[in-house]
Amino acid sequence: MNKFFNESKYFFRIGFPMLGSQLSFMIMSATDTIVAGRAGADQLAGLVIANSFTYPIFMFMAGIIFSVIPIVAQLNGEKKDLEIGQKIREVFWLAVLLGFLLAIIFYFGSQLLIFLPIDETITSISISYLKAISIGMFFYILYRLLSSYSEGLTLTIPVFIVVFMGALINIPLDIIFVYGYFGLPEMGGVGCGYATTIVSTLMFIAMLSIVLFSNSYKKNKLFSKFSGPSLGTSLEVFKLGTPIGFGIFVELSMYSGAAIILAPLGENIVSGHAVALNIASIVFMLPLAIGLAASTRIGNLLGEKRYIEARYSSMVSVSLCFIGALFNMTLLITLGDKLISLYTTDLLVYSIASNLIIFAAIFQIPDGIGMGSLGALRGYKDTFMTMVFIIVAYWVFAIPFGYYLTYYGINQPMGESGMWISMIVGLMIFAALISRRLNKISGKYVLVKN
Repeated sequence: MNKFFNESKYFFRIGFPMLGSQLSFMIMSATDTIVAGRAGADQLAGLVIANSFTYPIFMFMAGIIFSVIPIVAQLNGEKKDLEIGQKIREVFWLAVLLGFLLAIIFYFGSQLLIFLPIDETITSISISYLKAISIGMFFYILYRLLSSYSEGLTLTIPVFIVVFMGALINIPLDIIFVYGYFGLPEMGGVGCGYATTIVSTLMFIAMLSIVLFSNSYKKNKLFSKFSGPSLGTSLEVFKLGTPIGFGIFVELSMYSGAAIILAPLGENIVSGHAVALNIASIVFMLPLAIGLAASTRIGNLLGEKRYIEARYSSMVSVSLCFIGALFNMTLLITLGDKLISLYTTDLLVYSIASNLIIFAAIFQIPDGIGMGSLGALRGYKDTFMTMVFIIVAYWVFAIPFGYYLTYYGINQPMGESGMWISMIVGLMIFAALISRRLNKISGKYVLVKN
């Protein structure tokens, strides 16, 4: 037990600021949901539909940049300080490219929403929201590069401070833009898009200032010289990051696909689904932070060639995520209804979300185990099979089966409950597959490398 607690300390030291960062991001999302939801069910539905289509694409791009964390972590473990600076300068050009692509997709791709079989009022809100948020996505990708660099060095507190301040600034901006204070027009849910763009830009500027002036980053000499794009570095990032990004895309597309599948059932069901999913996502930040910490911790250990310790650390990651998931499940079962009341005053939306929050509590367990294994495997730079497992669990099973249960069911259509049951089973399949993969890879390192 002493060994377990000692190893857990590393996770807490790295992971608590990461937890704070993830919770801050979720506070931003929750603020958008609450403020837009109180402006009207149509305003919230507009945001839900917009994010259902574009958020998986956004996270795919961001996921590619996530590969910087294990790359920097392993180099940091090997004490290759100058090589870290060189890598980040070279990855910068890739981040600029991805940021431009993302902004273009959000702005011009938003017009495709007019072809959805959804009320024209809702699609109009979705399109305007995506145009408002498009520039912010460019600056978010650049911010993500710098934050991933910092997290790979285990400097997670500066990242937390930046995101937390961003979350605080987002609250008044949402209220001002959505409801039209200080002489501004009332924008409804679209105002959340403008708020996000401003916050993303400020977060990038803040993170850049910290990296530029803090002594903690000086050893990498990040700004000591100019470095152009590197084909080798770009290929390394794409090789490691594309499976991460595509895996995130597939996972999020399951949740987005669920919203799209449920959309014909009406805006109240879509809104209830969004509220329950948002609450579940907030509490999931605990195992997510542990998984992210595992990527850094195990990357450092592998860089130091401590393969036995890395295998043990991966098991600690899964154990801590499981404990966190149990806590989350208990929290949602006991306080779920009170949390839902913060999101909506609509009795029908409240009733739907209250039913779905029980399913959200159940899927914390397989989702937590999967996250612990996933984070550890990223530390090993093993990402391809993870992507395959996600595709099998979510696209091959969860989405098709969820559609069937929603509209046909076993004896009768199960509606939104059928979709959530299918998502739970998909998460269980993924957790089983990826846990087995982690055991194999971590064991292989001990046998082969030693």
